[in-house]
Parts: sequence; structure tokens; C-alpha cells
Amino acid sequence: MAPRSGTRPFSQKTITDVAQRAGVSISTVSRVINQSAPVSSNLENKVKAAIAELDYRPQTAARALAGQKTHTIGLLLAEIGTDFYPLMIRAIEAEARKNHFNLLINVAGDDTSIEGEIPYTLGEYNSDGVLVFPASLSDDELYRMHLNNFPVVLVQRRPPAGLEFPCITIENKLPARKMVDHLIEVHGFRRIAFLSGLADHEDARRREQGYHESLESHGIPYDPTIVAQGYFQKQASQDAVCEWITAGFEFDAIFACDDISAIGALSALNRAGLNVPNDVAVVGFDDIEVSRFLSPPLTTVKVPIQEIGRAAIQQLLAFMNGEVPDMCTHFETELVIRRSCGCR
Repeated sequence: MAPRSGTRPFSQKTITDVAQRAGVSISTVSRVINQSAPVSSNLENKVKAAIAELDYRPQTAARALAGQKTHTIGLLLAEIGTDFYPLMIRAIEAEARKNHFNLLINVAGDDTSIEGEIPYTLGEYNSDGVLVFPASLSDDELYRMHLNNFPVVLVQRRPPAGLEFPCITIENKLPARKMVDHLIEVHGFRRIAFLSGLADHEDARRREQGYHESLESHGIPYDPTIVAQGYFQKQASQDAVCEWITAGFEFDAIFACDDISAIGALSALNRAGLNVPNDVAVVGFDDIEVSRFLSPPLTTVKVPIQEIGRAAIQQLLAFMNGEVPDMCTHFETELVIRRSCGCR
């Protein structure tokens, strides 16, 4: 398969080339790559710089022939600060432990263009397979893993065009549309604000599509003044809603892209002395554990979080064992009606 337009060709450099470029021994390069022994920060930085300059990748086939299994599974996430991922990770960890594997977790944080750092934290250097979550790894890096035949399963993310990876997906657009339909048809709301997620997050995009489709089907014009990015964060969502209130924008309901954003919205409304749902209705997405304990309990969309985690690692284990995994496992979601939308 030829590289896609815009991707760099796969490097055939060797560990010897890296050692020569860095001015260190081959054993030092090996220690940095495999994290098998302490190396000074100065030497480690030299090796990492050389690896990046040469675009060096180890040959997984040779590694497998040498029997160098790590008994480790990597998890690559953009963030871990919500209640959503810890619950999923617990399910993944339990399944990994049952199969005698350890977990190595890398969190990209705010920098999702971490292509140069990935080889030192996850991948064929120190794991036998990786679960890749949304907004955590570039398409180019996925392409390189594909060229290396390295086992990867995408979670809540579909493969880039031209690549085939097993993936675990959930229904997003339809339940988002149904949620907004509920606000309009059952409660008569017309000014429905929206707190979106990360721009490059597939689930967030599809939920926003559902929001747009519902408005359009009911003849309600889209108003960008009451749409803001909540980034799946309480603080950002709270700030956005406070700005709407301060600016005097009118809205009678808020659809948050996830429950964490909904909690931020609830906080902002409470600070402004507005009652939920009498003044403004609030709904979310995910049905994290705390949602039913909020005041009022949050209307949301239930995502089978633990089932997704178990399915993801089971697919990866099958892939690593040379089995042919299901290329796409799709989970349905469902509305959970509670009091925050105005229902009793």
C-alpha cells in the first residue's frame, strides 16, 4: 500500500543509525526504547532527538521472532479527567488482569499532536497492542502502526480513510436527535443551547449533527450565539453558560455534549439564581454514575461504558493472538429521562 498523500514514508533506519546520530552506544538506545534501565536525562534526550530526526521505528516482526513479549497493553487517551474513562478503564484493567496483562496508560492532555512522543511511551517498544481513544493519536501515526502490523483497536473512533483497524463505536447522532426532539415535542422548548465537545472528537461531532438535524426537522433556526465548546469540561461549560447569561442571550434549555458539561451548566445556572428545570432545562449524554444523584437528577443518554471497555480489550487480545477480530462492534445507546428536562 502506498503512503497516503501528506504522510511521510516509513523509515528503514536501524538502532545503529540512532546510536551513531545520538553519539551513544547501542545499549543506551535500547535502554531508552525499552525503559529497561535508568538513563541520564541528557542521554535520554539525545536518543529521543535522534529517533525523531531519523523517524526510526523497530521492526515488530523481528521483535516477535525474538520472543520479546511485554505482556503489556497500552491505552492512549486524550484526557482522563472525567468520570467516563475511569469507569471504562476499570473494566479494561479487570479483563487485562484476568488474561495476565498489565496496562500502560498515556494521556495526551491538551496536546493531541503528540506523534513525536508516542514511540517512547506506547507502541511496539513496550506493549504488545494498543487501545486508541478519540483525539489522542494522529492518522499518520496510525498509518505507521498499520505498516508495522502492530495490533491496534480504536475505541469510539473509526479508522482513517484507507486503513482497516478493528473499532468499537457507539450510537451518537440518533439519540442526540431524539434528546432534542424530546425537549421540543414534549416540553415545547424552542431556544435550545448546545455545549459541544472537542472539535476532533468523533462522538462529539455526531452528537452535534443530531442537534442540528432535530432543530432543522422542527423548523427551528440554528443560532450560533447559544452554541459554545464545553470541551467535555465542567469549568469551560460553566464559563460558556455564564457568558450567555451575562450577554443576555435567551435560551430555555441546554443540551450538553456530555454529562460533565451538563454539570458545569447546572453550576452556572445555580450561580445565576435560575431554577432547573423551571427556568432552564438541562440534559446531557453518557449517564455517568453521578448523573442520577444530581439535583435535579440529570436527563441524559445511557452509554454502556463498561461493556465498551470489555469489548475493546477482548478484540485487542484476539488480534494479538493472531485471530481475526470483528472489524466493527457497535453499541446502542438509550435516553434516560429524569427531572432536569422538566419530566416528573
